[in-house]
Order: sequence, then C-alpha cells, then structure tokens
Amino acid sequence: MKDNGIILFDGVCNFCNASVNFVIRHDRQGYFRFAPLQSAIAADLSQQYGFDTSAQSSFILVENGKVYTKSTAALRVAKKLNFPVRLLYIFMIVPAFIRNGVYSWIARNRYRWFGKKDACMVPTPDIRSRFMI
Repeated sequence: MKDNGIILFDGVCNFCNASVNFVIRHDRQGYFRFAPLQSAIAADLSQQYGFDTSAQSSFILVENGKVYTKSTAALRVAKKLNFPVRLLYIFMIVPAFIRNGVYSWIARNRYRWFGKKDACMVPTPDIRSRFMI
C-alpha cells in the first residue's frame, strides 16, 4: 500500500462517511484506500506507526510512511483530489493551532450535528476494492 494513501475514518459517524464518499467521488485516480478506525487494519497500522485510534477524533491519513491527523490530514487529502477541491490545500498557510481548533470543534460536535450509525458503513460493490476491511 506504499503507492496509496490510507484514510482511517470513524466508521459510525455520518459526517465521516459522507466525507469518505466525497473523497471517492473526487479521487478519480483511485489514490486513497479506506478503513474504519474500528477495524483490525486500523489497529495494525496504529501498532506499526505508534498512534492511538481511540484518541483520534475522526480520521487519520497514513501516507508514505507518515501519519497525519486533524486539519493537516484533511488538507493533504484535498491536495490529492481533483480540481477545484485541491485548491483547499491553500489553507495550509493558516497556522496549525487555528486550523486544528476549527477541526476539533467540528469533530466534537459531529455526532450531534450529523448523527451516527450503529455499525460501520458497508461499501457498495463498485467501490469495495478501495476499502481495506
């Protein structure tokens, strides 16, 4: 999987699932692979890279042997997507403490605003190959 970025996402979060679907629609090259934070894949990656899946609020990007979280992960994902979404990467110029403050505020409220499922999403057959389950 060194040739692909791996997005670990909260599989029961409606907002996170919608975000994954957004990435799939705008990632025409098929660069990203996906796995729920609640999966064995995420547990294996957390041991390999030394991060705690329970301490993260919504998603983690593993790319080229590095782990990115919060707004940095989101903006690095945007950078790989098709135009005009990739233009969001310009927000990297905003200091991380400001970006992460906004990110954390959304993450804290995501269940209340968007709801949550009882179980992780099940990918449709046409995109199942992009999921590492």
